[in-house]
Amino acid sequence: MLDEPRLDEPVIIGVQSLLYHTPMAGVVRMLEALDNSSRIGQSEGMCTGFVVTLGDASSERLLSDADLDELRARLPHIHQLRYHFFADNVGTSRGHNEMAQILDDPDYLIFSNPDVVPEPRAIWRMLAAFKDPSVGFVEAKQLPIEHPKDYASGTGFTSWATTAFAMTPRDLFVELGGFDSQTFFMYCDDVDYSWRVREAGKQVVFQPAAVVFHDKYLDTDGRWMPTSAEVRFSAEAGLLIAHKWSKPGLVKSILRRFESADASPEEKAAAREFRQREREGTLVEQRDPDHTIGTFAKGRYAEHRYSL
Repeated sequence: MLDEPRLDEPVIIGVQSLLYHTPMAGVVRMLEALDNSSRIGQSEGMCTGFVVTLGDASSERLLSDADLDELRARLPHIHQLRYHFFADNVGTSRGHNEMAQILDDPDYLIFSNPDVVPEPRAIWRMLAAFKDPSVGFVEAKQLPIEHPKDYASGTGFTSWATTAFAMTPRDLFVELGGFDSQTFFMYCDDVDYSWRVREAGKQVVFQPAAVVFHDKYLDTDGRWMPTSAEVRFSAEAGLLIAHKWSKPGLVKSILRRFESADASPEEKAAAREFRQREREGTLVEQRDPDHTIGTFAKGRYAEHRYSL
C-alpha cells in the first residue's frame, strides 16, 4: 500500500455531482464508494467532515425526500448529503458553481461525474498532492479507459484536468470565479479552469495513484460513443475556448469546417451559436495573447500519448 503524506490539519471535503436523468443505481454506487472513502479519511485522521452535494438538472426530481432520508441512513460516514433541484438543465459550469455556493465549509472541492466510482483511497492520494503548495488542481486516473493526454512522469504536471473526478481548494475556486458559465454550457469548462489555475501560478497535476472507475459506452472497435448532445456541445466549446484563449486562426479554421456543406448538424448548430454571440457582442474577453498557458495540439488541449 502506498504511504500518503498528510496535510498539517484534517480537512473538510466537499464532493459535487451533477445529475441529469441519471440512473439512480449508478448514483447509489458512487455514494457508497464515497461513504467508504470518508470512513477511511476519518479513521486515519485526514478529514473531519465529508459533504456530498447532488445537483439535479433533470426535468423532474430524481430523488424524493423519502429517498434522501433512506440514503442518509445508509451512508453514516457522509456528514451531510445535500440535494439541490435546479428545475432546469443548467449545464455543468453553472451547476457546479451554484453547488459550490451552497456550503462554505469544505476546504477542498471534488467535481465528480455521477457514473464514477473512486477506489477507497483515491481521494486521500489526491489530497496528498496538495502538500506541495504550488499545486492547484488534481485529477484522478480513470479506468477502464485512462485519459490519453500527456503528463510529466515525475511530477504529474499536465496541461489540464478533467472534472470526471478532480479536486481543487475551495478558496482557489472562489478566487478564480469558478467555472466560466457565461462561455461554457458543458465541455471545456474544466480545460478553461485548469488554464486559469496555471495562469494564477499554480500547477495542474495528474495523480495516477488515485484510481476511479468511469463507465463508458464503446463501439465494437473499443471507441467511445458520444451522444448527439455531447457532439454538439463539444463542438461549440471547441470554438469558444479557441476564441477565449486567443487563437483567431483556429477559430476561422473550425468555422470553415463547421459551416461547410459536409458539416454535421451538430457542427452547424455550434457555428450558428458562435456567430450569434459574435453579433451580440457576448463573447468573453480574450486572454493569454502570448500563448504561454493555453495548449492547442492537433485539435486537443494537450499532447496525447495515444489515440482514443
